[in-house]
Amino acid sequence: MTFAAVDPHASHSADVARALTGARRAGAALPDFPAAIPATLAEAYEIQDAGLALWSDEVAGWKVGRVPDPLQATLGEERLSGPIFRRRVWDASSGEIAFPVFVGGFAAVEAEFVAVIGADAPDGQTEFSDVEAAALIGAVRIGVETAGSPLPAINDLGPTVVASDFGNNAGLILGGEIADWTDRLYDIGIEAFVDGELVGRGGASSLPGGPVASVRFAAEHCARRGRPLKAGQLISTGAITGIHEVTAGQAARMVFAGVGAIACRAVAAVAE
Repeated sequence: MTFAAVDPHASHSADVARALTGARRAGAALPDFPAAIPATLAEAYEIQDAGLALWSDEVAGWKVGRVPDPLQATLGEERLSGPIFRRRVWDASSGEIAFPVFVGGFAAVEAEFVAVIGADAPDGQTEFSDVEAAALIGAVRIGVETAGSPLPAINDLGPTVVASDFGNNAGLILGGEIADWTDRLYDIGIEAFVDGELVGRGGASSLPGGPVASVRFAAEHCARRGRPLKAGQLISTGAITGIHEVTAGQAARMVFAGVGAIACRAVAAVAE
């Protein structure tokens, strides 16, 4: 399937969003970003909001990712965010999860701690302390973000492109709940395997500021966008062992010491 090109100088967020969401619905790759690359994260989130208006699924939560250190001053943020959709949340208790990837696009797996929001964020509050952010967390589960985009070079194109295309998110696999997470979180070591090969190790300290800092960012960011966090939403707090690229047919396994493991396998996406 081919997609109509958007004028490379176009800045209309709806046009860009239509191209990005059209490729996602088709399960197809896009050779390049379909317009001029947004100069700011504000422009990128306008595209993301336009995409949300076009997408027929409930937002189940938000992924949080890092802005590379050299770009943080320029873009004015340390983190970025994208939606997690309800139909792309899977329960790992049923065994190995098959998750779709865009053939010719970008796909990766990331071991993550997932915060489950326990109470609605207060209306109108746009700044949170770490203590206030932690109080929003009802539980923490282990998880795997299935990062994915029709754009094969999405990460190379930069954070504004990542934010434009739903934060480079394609789904979330949920594992078990971490009992006594406030005491245990920083003691849990994580190992990531792809096709049986160890590809990364890490823990909560791998995230600058830790998982609570990611929840704090999500609470402030979503409130400023008029989308305050709601009870039951999921916050995928960031890649712990790295961003591990995969292709259709490859299998991954994330082992969270003393908690459990999540097994998953990439399969070729099909049109929705």
